[in-house]
Amino acid sequence: MKPGHYLALAGGVGGARLAAGLARALPAGHLTVAVNTGDDFDHVGLHVAPDIDTVTYTLAGINNAEQGWGIGGESWAAMGALTRLGGPDWFLLGDQDLATHILRTQRMRAGETLSAITADFAARLGISQTIVPMSDDPVRSIVETDEGTLPFQEYFVRRRCEPRFRSIRFEGAETARPAAGLLAALDDPALAGIILCPSNPILSVRPILSLPGIADRLRARRVPIVAVSPFIGAKAVKGPAGKIFAELGLAPTPSGLIACYDGLIDGLVIDHEDTDAACPVRRHVTGTLMRDSDDQTRLAREVLDFTTALHAG
Repeated sequence: MKPGHYLALAGGVGGARLAAGLARALPAGHLTVAVNTGDDFDHVGLHVAPDIDTVTYTLAGINNAEQGWGIGGESWAAMGALTRLGGPDWFLLGDQDLATHILRTQRMRAGETLSAITADFAARLGISQTIVPMSDDPVRSIVETDEGTLPFQEYFVRRRCEPRFRSIRFEGAETARPAAGLLAALDDPALAGIILCPSNPILSVRPILSLPGIADRLRARRVPIVAVSPFIGAKAVKGPAGKIFAELGLAPTPSGLIACYDGLIDGLVIDHEDTDAACPVRRHVTGTLMRDSDDQTRLAREVLDFTTALHAG
């Protein structure tokens, strides 16, 4: 593995799990995880940042490992009281998780940036790597479906991705500024590689790429970009990526993933079950299912070694 600094683009459970493996595989301070904020939203007066929290809790080792999101050993007293009083019950907020949203909202209203708050929370939870939101400016994912236009969490959580997916747009992205931490990672002279985690390419990675200048800077990269497939056996490991790909006319396979990234990547990490012949980029074949922290770390080390090999030519 080449020493240096690595940038990972992540969102969702799969992205968080690989990010946690990368965090363990690399020395402290050698990883920046830029996280999707397109699924952030205001709920019962609170700023909820699901992907940032999933990444943060996972890197801190306090996540609910079974369900992938939320905090392990969570309780739900506040949610029960909220429901009894007629509040919305379609988006679950655990008691410990609720503390994150309350403090984040309070500090943002006082003028702090999402980047500063995220960094402080990560430090307090003992995380030695850098977690940054993709932007401190609001960007909201809006899904066009066969039933009309839906805000992301309405589509993803309330409707459980049931409506047919037609397209997605990122409201505010055209004027949003990439977070300073994301730009600093891209400009770092020690940058050795960029890793697209096994997140949903459309729901989690594309919002980051929609920010002004980011896709162009990645295409003009001086280091390899490696994507880790979120598919095994032509099925998504978790979440609706397979359904969305099918509804967009893309195959949930390495070739479909390469088409989705449209020439952006130099290498692809895929599972043994997905060795289809159509792969115009270099690939590394391994077991990509991350059942536990050992799997996360093993896969992360293989991804880093593969990135180093690509860098060496």
